[in-house]
Amino acid sequence: MERQDADVDLPTQYRPAEVEGRLYERWVQAGLFAADPARDPSRPPFSIVIPPPNVTGSLHMGHALDHSIQDALIRRRRMQGHETLWLPGMDHAGIATQNVVERELAKQGLSRHDLGREAFVERVWQWKAESGGRILGQMRRLGDSVDWSREAFTMDEQRARAVRTIFKRLFDDGLIYRAERIINWCPRCLTALSDIEVEHAEREGELVSIRYGDGDTEIVVATTRAETMLGDTAVAVHPGDERYRHLVGREVELPLTGRRIPIVADEHVDPSFGTGAVKVTPAHDPNDFEIGRRHSLPAVTIMDERGVITAHGPFEGLDRFEARPAVVAALREQGRIVKEVRPYEHAVGHCQRCSTVVEPRVSLQWFVKVAPLAKAAGDAVRDGRVRIHPPEMAARYFAWVDNMHDWCISRQLWWGHRIPVWYGPDGEVFCAGPDDEPPAGWTQDTDVLDTWFSSALWPFSTLGWPDRTPDLERFYPTSVLVTGYDILFFWVARMMMFGLYAMDGVEPFKVIALHGMVRDQHGKKMSKSFGNVVDPLDWIERYGADATRFTLLRGANPGGDVPVAEEWAQGSRNFCNKLWNATRFALMNGAHVRGDLPDGLTTADRWILSRLQNVIAEVDEHFEAFEFAKACETLYHFAWDEVCDWYVELSKVQLGDERAEATRRVLGEVLDKLLRMLHPLVPFVTEELWTSLTGAETLVTAAWPAAEQSRIDKDAEAELESLQRLVTEVRRFRSDQGLKPGQKVAAALRFGDSPLAAHEEGIRSLLRLTVPGDGFSATASLPVEGVTVELDTAGAIDVAAERKRLEKDLAAARKEVEQTRRKLGNADFLAKAPEAVVAKNRARLAQAEADIARLESQLAALPKA
Repeated sequence: MERQDADVDLPTQYRPAEVEGRLYERWVQAGLFAADPARDPSRPPFSIVIPPPNVTGSLHMGHALDHSIQDALIRRRRMQGHETLWLPGMDHAGIATQNVVERELAKQGLSRHDLGREAFVERVWQWKAESGGRILGQMRRLGDSVDWSREAFTMDEQRARAVRTIFKRLFDDGLIYRAERIINWCPRCLTALSDIEVEHAEREGELVSIRYGDGDTEIVVATTRAETMLGDTAVAVHPGDERYRHLVGREVELPLTGRRIPIVADEHVDPSFGTGAVKVTPAHDPNDFEIGRRHSLPAVTIMDERGVITAHGPFEGLDRFEARPAVVAALREQGRIVKEVRPYEHAVGHCQRCSTVVEPRVSLQWFVKVAPLAKAAGDAVRDGRVRIHPPEMAARYFAWVDNMHDWCISRQLWWGHRIPVWYGPDGEVFCAGPDDEPPAGWTQDTDVLDTWFSSALWPFSTLGWPDRTPDLERFYPTSVLVTGYDILFFWVARMMMFGLYAMDGVEPFKVIALHGMVRDQHGKKMSKSFGNVVDPLDWIERYGADATRFTLLRGANPGGDVPVAEEWAQGSRNFCNKLWNATRFALMNGAHVRGDLPDGLTTADRWILSRLQNVIAEVDEHFEAFEFAKACETLYHFAWDEVCDWYVELSKVQLGDERAEATRRVLGEVLDKLLRMLHPLVPFVTEELWTSLTGAETLVTAAWPAAEQSRIDKDAEAELESLQRLVTEVRRFRSDQGLKPGQKVAAALRFGDSPLAAHEEGIRSLLRLTVPGDGFSATASLPVEGVTVELDTAGAIDVAAERKRLEKDLAAARKEVEQTRRKLGNADFLAKAPEAVVAKNRARLAQAEADIARLESQLAALPKA
């Protein structure tokens, strides 16, 4: 649909706040982001499911980067004629959401137990309706071109049906089981945690070496958690360690308890670490749990779910952190402490949601048997069905899926998908599918599923699975998954496992495109404690969504971290302003896109059109390789350096003569294609400018440009490159002479037979050179690119002041040469100074000598007094 005329009345300045909200609502109301599986089957499908942000979340820089990349991919494919689906949604975020609502209840003096389970869950749904999902509105501000009609939630009815279906299928296939295993446990949230819900941080603690036994059975172990020794059931050494070979199979007395425990040989022990002997506490350490299983050791639980000591004796009832110094003091009193190291830096796991120190704990939980699922997930990448980009990240993926432990999927929460298993009065177990009714009077399991269980179904549950919907038929497998490398293991691997299993071997996505973390300009991780966190909404408010997106995308190399800084966002805003001003200039001078390009174009016209074709090809190549930083750089330099700084300036001459109409059409052509290429990256400013230029309704669904090989003109490129070298060299000379950029200078141009003669007007315009008048006397002559440029600078500068300045600089350079030569001629200096220092002095000498040559040349070029 086309409007009647282009809009030549653009405001003098681009103000994002006046444009972005208006345009986004227009796009949504027009249904431009909506996918239709029944639309033209000849259109290839392209689909992305958005990694669902937490319902409690707010847009942070990681989201902004992730969404900017996905939006760029989707917008380009939409312009290329694909049937595109970018599907939005949110994750119910079990622990985080339950904590938020529990804190709200606590303000009223209530706990969830005061409400009861059903009322509490209803309260959480009420909170979601009133306060949850703020991030969805923030996604709109960023410009996400998602299909809002398909918005999904991991706890909605469709996703609940999918969860029940796959749980039942896995259970019936023997891939879900219940068992006592060691898991991560949060004593504050009172629930098991997945690995990704545990954050490790370096903390100062203590390393205590304790002597077990006496005499010929004496052995020393070291620990950072002295209180857990109350639950030791063995000491382990490496089977090849000669120091302890005679002790293997014997028993030693465990201090403070009177129990005797065996000394076992296990390959897990590192004989080079510490004393080479380790205490084994199967109930409170994951590695010890595995040693215990291999040697049939008992698992003695010595603390409860809140981290309180339950072992009989003087420590019973103490919190774990109170018990630690008490145990050490008791051991010290008995003379059992061999060594104490304080402070001792070591990594400590914390609950991601409440920052409580995590406690490994043996607990009865539900697990997924991952071996066959993980093998399928690994094979899909190995055989090429799924491509990881960048390829070097595949090794990390394999390291995870090839060594994956069974996945603990149960959580001791009330908010989440409740485990669909019921227990009968005599211990019977019934697993219910979505359409099954459990036996009357049976009791449902009280645990809920790990949040990652439902999000692992995201690529197909959002498309209607378990039903064979039109969406599932058209858009599965999805085209690409864009996510950070930091959740490659925890989320991506789980989606691969469940997607291949549920969809009978069909992978959930064709490509996994990984990006890095957003860091500050110095490469440091953003952290509140560092005070370097940047709020993307603040940047959007001050610089606009386009500038925020462009700043992030300009640093986005596959798999690499993305540094950002305030001045870079300002630079991106300036780039948007540059586009605005260039297009406004073009419109004010009649630029348009009507009809074909005319014949008889100038060299400058043919050059910019040739460069345009090269840029289209380069940008296509970068997009296909997920090289967003390179795509941004290519477009930035083409737009700023070539279009604005060269062609627009040259066009000003052409617009004043018989070449004007052709120039208007070429200006329109170049800006049309440039704005199309930039649209996936900076959608708002390009939409406003392109619709003003073309008179068309929207850029969102306009065709992506294709390179025209017939427009590539190597001769024109060579000629304009020669012109650029000439102009650059004369500008350098002008600067050296102290002339201001806008200062006009009389000059005679001697072209001889140079083809640059055709560009005399353009050269004079670019260099601010006036035609020589009466009394012209050249004070400098520059031979460049076969052209002699003779300039009269006598009246343009204060010769005496300039000579004085240059002579002062020359004296300083000569002094530098003298001092540096003296130092480099000193044998003692050369013998004793580090090579880097010597090299630095040699570089200083070379620079000073170059400065002397330059300054002497500039002095010689000055008019004689």
